Amino acid sequence: MSAALSRQAADWREGRRLRAWELHEAGWSQSKIAEALGVTSGAVSQWMRRVREGGGPEALRKRKAPGAKCRLSEADRLRLLELLKQGAEAHGFKGGLWTRKRVAVLISRELGVRYHPGHVSKLLKELGWSSQKPEQRASQRDEAAIQKWVEERWPAIKKGR
Repeated sequence: MSAALSRQAADWREGRRLRAWELHEAGWSQSKIAEALGVTSGAVSQWMRRVREGGGPEALRKRKAPGAKCRLSEADRLRLLELLKQGAEAHGFKGGLWTRKRVAVLISRELGVRYHPGHVSKLLKELGWSSQKPEQRASQRDEAAIQKWVEERWPAIKKGR
């Protein structure tokens, strides 16, 4: 194993783990590796176990923490999408806007699973549901009058500046 492996590291921690593997391959003892890299022997031992059990030195690469498993089944997730499509007002909320808190209440009420509102956005993103605010326009809005104002009055105001 060449020293180039540790130079390809994504960050210094990954580089240290890969360097430990390189030193191990060069015949160094775990205690000497720990001393050279400024870590405990236990840390080196864990890294070497990861290599043995995880399929080689690639097991020492940086990896994203998997996080908790989704508590909704695939059927529940499809049901949630159908419920969301019905709209917020269909579920007793005032106004048509879905908020994270409202979705958390909906999940609890309809599917029996409690979610913190802060975690709902991740779930919605996985489902391909984006948060959108409904376009609100005054019912008295007169498009013709607005267009006339933009064409006639706005240029005069703009010139005055």
